[in-house]
Amino acid sequence: MPTPLPRPAGDVPAPRQERGRVRTWSPQGPLDVRRTLLPLRRGPADPAFRIDADGTVWRASRTPAGAGTLRLRGSAAALEAEAWGPGAEWLLDGLPALLGADDDPSAFTPRHRIVHTAHRRHPGLRLTRTGLVLEALIPSVLEQKVTTAEAYRAWRLLLFQHGEPAPGPRADRMRVMPDAHGWARVPSWDWHCAGVDDKRASTVMRAVRLGARLDALTALSAEEAGARMQSLPGIGPWTAAETLQRSHGAADAVTVGDLHLPHHIGYALTGARRSDDATMLDLLAPYAGQRHRAARLILLAAPSPPRRGPRLAPNPPTRHS
Repeated sequence: MPTPLPRPAGDVPAPRQERGRVRTWSPQGPLDVRRTLLPLRRGPADPAFRIDADGTVWRASRTPAGAGTLRLRGSAAALEAEAWGPGAEWLLDGLPALLGADDDPSAFTPRHRIVHTAHRRHPGLRLTRTGLVLEALIPSVLEQKVTTAEAYRAWRLLLFQHGEPAPGPRADRMRVMPDAHGWARVPSWDWHCAGVDDKRASTVMRAVRLGARLDALTALSAEEAGARMQSLPGIGPWTAAETLQRSHGAADAVTVGDLHLPHHIGYALTGARRSDDATMLDLLAPYAGQRHRAARLILLAAPSPPRRGPRLAPNPPTRHS
């Protein structure tokens, strides 16, 4: 009997992709999935968040049940969600909140022409609610008082070095952030190489030691959760607001202490090139209870104020010798 010829390499069948848990969901009213979820992405190369060319959204999360990957595809009228990993069921259960089902845009009334225009043009903008405080808090801490590029680089390096491959078909390209024990094992040199100073690294360590106690803050109102969060050294109003916007879908959590936001809001609503937090809060006062939503709409509709000097240069990356 002749020996069969070996199969050409190009004819080797691809390994069968394991099917995850599936849920379909149809929102009430218009929904812009991409704009709703974009605040969860920490830069275009975020290892925990990807958007394919066809609009499919991938998100890797550290849930209370463990690591999980969520894929969203289909039309906004009928979305198919597929999830993998120990956290799959948790992610699917939280899908409506993630896509703004708990958000009530009808409570918002535009008070400025530019806000009215943005509100009309973006009816599908919802405020996401992840229910994951620690996941939102850690990258917000990394963003304290550094350029956006530096913070995104730190998040990316730490996830690839110390996170775990995302469950499901994107294991080679996506990462789930470490659990509390994983963060505690990050050596000081790796923080340094990622450009994270001792103060921010220490704040992350204090947060992960609380772990589940921080995520339990999702059961509280945004105001109470923010107050408790700020009792932790290294977490102030800026970091708390950035966290609550994502973990709680907090419509009124306006970011104060930001380098650029007051100027952007002031320029959009008054034409002034330079504004401070007090001016921004005065301008947003008519939107009390909805100030974060108003700020997001302004950022969508209004150009940035003209720059009067060079951009802040990022610090050079630290390299191994």
